[in-house]
Amino acid sequence: MEEGKESKPEWYVHAVIERIKKDTAMAAALKKADNPATEFKAWEYLADYKVDLEIARERMPYLTVSAAIARAKPEKDGVLTLGQAIAKSGKDEMPGDQERARLRRLLACDSTEEVCAILRHLLSLVASRKLQINYGKLLNELVWFEKDPQKTKARWAQSFFRTPEEVA
Repeated sequence: MEEGKESKPEWYVHAVIERIKKDTAMAAALKKADNPATEFKAWEYLADYKVDLEIARERMPYLTVSAAIARAKPEKDGVLTLGQAIAKSGKDEMPGDQERARLRRLLACDSTEEVCAILRHLLSLVASRKLQINYGKLLNELVWFEKDPQKTKARWAQSFFRTPEEVA
């Protein structure tokens, strides 16, 4: 990817963040997008952005991230990777046993669908802690997860265990 050029997932995240500020119907539908019983309500919005609804490994990441965005209502995309956000979700923004267990559960996932199911609760926790996650990067990682799951999981683990000084 060229320097300065957004991927489709990054472009999508920025577009959704801006659109839900004005489109309350979209925001309401996306809040329920990560629930299998109500995800269909968000399909029309995903279709607007050319997301292939027939392929679960593409649809599920968009539904999961869209729901997280709609609930968190960020002004703009954040900067924290998934690993950093999990680590900072602990007491005093330091990872403890619970955060390590959450990371291990995520790293044990074998499919995009399984990762998205685990992320549903994890992203709600991150949002409740007011942590600014980079949704564009996360969506990109989820879309490509099944191409090389070990690489993606290694990236999440590495960003979890790095100290803030190493990340900067």
